[in-house]
Amino acid sequence: MRLLVAGGAGFIGSNFVHHMIKFHPEDTVVNYDLLTYAGNLENLKDIEDHPTYHFVHGDIRNRELLEYVFDQFDIDTVVNFAAESHVDRSITEPDLFVKSNVLGTQNLLDVAKSKQVTKYLQISTDEVYGSLGADGFFTETTPLAPNSPYSASKASADLMVRAYYETYGMNINITRCSNNYGPYHFPEKLIPLVITNALEDKELPVYGDGQNIRDWLYVEDHCAAIDLVLHKGKPGEVYNVGGHNEKRNIDIVELIVDTLGKSCDLIKHVSDRPGHDRRYAIDPTKIETELGWKPQYTFETAIKKTIQWYLDYEDWWRKIKSGEYMDYYKKQYGSKSYVK
Repeated sequence: MRLLVAGGAGFIGSNFVHHMIKFHPEDTVVNYDLLTYAGNLENLKDIEDHPTYHFVHGDIRNRELLEYVFDQFDIDTVVNFAAESHVDRSITEPDLFVKSNVLGTQNLLDVAKSKQVTKYLQISTDEVYGSLGADGFFTETTPLAPNSPYSASKASADLMVRAYYETYGMNINITRCSNNYGPYHFPEKLIPLVITNALEDKELPVYGDGQNIRDWLYVEDHCAAIDLVLHKGKPGEVYNVGGHNEKRNIDIVELIVDTLGKSCDLIKHVSDRPGHDRRYAIDPTKIETELGWKPQYTFETAIKKTIQWYLDYEDWWRKIKSGEYMDYYKKQYGSKSYVK
């Protein structure tokens, strides 16, 4: 396989690149990333000299560069993680999310179609389904009802991917996952923000009453699911990937505080996010029964691994919080796009 991973320097993308290098060392993996604020090449520092790994600094809206990369590496498979992903940022800059997540996806799809790739896999989110009440689960047939500019842009991208299957016969899949957590998670999201703020004895902001419920999925389990869909997914199908771990936000915060031996006085409830979805919960029955995927980690085990990772890699997250991580690309590769 000659694989293009769009957005491979982000949280889930970099974990997936590590997964592919570990479990499919014979495959060529090209990490194509714009390195916006959440893209961090230090996530991949340990494999940057691996013979089958290559990095290209680029925007998925840049058709000319994409065509060059597809030709140079004879790309036959695409996994698209590339997206603006923070809900709060989408509320203040919705135009940026449309440009990156919708127009960027359409451009990447069109190049992939023109180069006749054998598989295109779009990484999406359970947020495209909107919000659940106290009961029920999202399935692959749940109508799309996004409530934020971010989730609306992801739903739009999903529909474009579906259109390329129905109209042009492209071999596509879409995966929609629940909330991920684990190593290399940018510390603006709930779990890494709470861990790193607690270690610095800073306030721990919690939206509203903290009763919002999310289904949590360890990132390594998610990567294994993506790998499975990539190799065995039925053309045109959507697969939900969930961890069977519904937790209230406030319970997550209190668990981290307790594990780190910090005071609950650090917790501060703040004004709720506009359009804040109350509950997400994924039904992963389809990927479990059709493809044989099962999460390997319980939440209790994986959250401890995650907290320990942030304790062990303090230098990583402190560089991010200080902004120093942004200098890594320039130090390593200079100011030009890099193809190795």
